[in-house]
Amino acid sequence: MVTNASTSLSGDRVLYGCMGLGGSWDPDPYGPADIDAAEAAVAAALDIGITAFDHADIYRHGKAEAVFGEVLARAPGLRERITLQTKCGIRLGDKDRPGTYDLRGESITRRVEESLTRLRTDVIDVLLLHRPDPLADVDSIASALTSLHRQGLVRGFGVSNTGAAQIAHLQARLDVPLAANQLEMSLHSRAWVEAGVLLNTPESAQNGFPFGTLEHCRDHGIRLQAWGALAQGRFTGREETPAERATAQLLAELARQKNTTPESVLLWWLMRHPAAIAPVIGSARPERIRACSDAALREPELTHEEWYELWITARGVPLP
Repeated sequence: MVTNASTSLSGDRVLYGCMGLGGSWDPDPYGPADIDAAEAAVAAALDIGITAFDHADIYRHGKAEAVFGEVLARAPGLRERITLQTKCGIRLGDKDRPGTYDLRGESITRRVEESLTRLRTDVIDVLLLHRPDPLADVDSIASALTSLHRQGLVRGFGVSNTGAAQIAHLQARLDVPLAANQLEMSLHSRAWVEAGVLLNTPESAQNGFPFGTLEHCRDHGIRLQAWGALAQGRFTGREETPAERATAQLLAELARQKNTTPESVLLWWLMRHPAAIAPVIGSARPERIRACSDAALREPELTHEEWYELWITARGVPLP
């Protein structure tokens, strides 16, 4: 059995999500300004102690990985100081065909080779399977991952948007322990936490989160990563509902009391959960990245009562 690759992620309290790098969401080439913007975002992340960077082969049609590779080329020695994570398994649609999922073994291998070229690196530290592919053969997936690991092209593996039963189904065929599961988790997207308390209530039918996934990941040493952790600004600048406005006011007050920023308090709410959730910051704006510094550098400073107050305020209705 290979040592669990989560050791390369376990020290990373916060990850930087690179989806916003690389310019526009189309195949048009990136330019020098896009490289400069990526360099500024990476510098801001490094400034607050973030050393884990999350990618996917589809982000900006591959341009996010490519501009990050340009940043690495500008900064000799940086690659050795960071953890590189990327994802594969989604195929973007175009005018001729819809978007699909593709986790056939040969596709995984090809996508990894393409990511390595764009990122200008010899190895990916952690590869996540982006979304489950209903047509994929799990033995083919396991074979491809095992081969990539033995070749030294990928050090560790994980999944994204995946439930407990699917994780167990793959792990049973894979000698390398899965290191991470990346899910949408925030104070706005709360299905992950509410699935555990809405049983035997009318709300449970609308929840949709695969019950037991958090517990499975915790029991098997699979690090939970939260994409969308800043809730797309819903509580820090673009409030649209009474509950969001009330939550923004509460965040601001807690931030004032704790001498920090609303963004850090928002991330602390995730990190205060005993599942040891690692938020993924997706903003490309250096000032917004730096606003998360206390989440990266300080232990969550939320009491039991404050954590619940934020949850209930964001729900807009009492707990069952």
